[in-house]
Amino acid sequence: MQEIQFQLTEDGSHTLYLPEMDEHYHSVHGAVQESRHVFIRAGFDACLSQSPRIFEVGFGTGLNALLTALEAEKSQRNVAYTSVELYPLSPDQAGQLNYGAMLDADSLFAGLHDAAWNEWRSISPWFDLKKVEADFSVMPMSENEYDLIYFDAFAPNKQEDLWKPEIFDRLFHSLKPGGVFVTYCAKGVVRRMLQSSGFLVERLPGP
Repeated sequence: MQEIQFQLTEDGSHTLYLPEMDEHYHSVHGAVQESRHVFIRAGFDACLSQSPRIFEVGFGTGLNALLTALEAEKSQRNVAYTSVELYPLSPDQAGQLNYGAMLDADSLFAGLHDAAWNEWRSISPWFDLKKVEADFSVMPMSENEYDLIYFDAFAPNKQEDLWKPEIFDRLFHSLKPGGVFVTYCAKGVVRRMLQSSGFLVERLPGP
């Protein structure tokens, strides 16, 4: 694992910085603000299924999973959440993140990180989690499996292998009809690749 630095963002929540890649895990303007805006409001809230199956590319800090688990309980929707991550944080690194304290969800956040990898775990009555330690660029995907996809890989100029037409083709076919795909990246080249894969693309205002 590369060297990781902890930084506070403008909303008081942590992000992580990788000096070797010159890349942050979240927006420095607000990690929680960004994740809530992009993945919850534009993703989870837009998903019509009452028992959504969610797939996430990039477990990272676990922030998207935590916010989704909190929303699942709030809306009483049963969520099955699969997340893939090639470079998991160590328990010590995860324990330094302040999301649990900030969102009054310490035990829930700890449960997400303490859950074993590569098997299903019940984190709460409304949220089941399977963390997969794998390279998503070569990971097989089943067709018509997910209601919602969170695509939270590092930026295209930092992680090129995950921003290719064949990746988006696989993700498109893994969605159920009417499913939702959401990402923070709105670059024109990415939107065009998504459209070529079959997605109906809408650019939404940023956080």
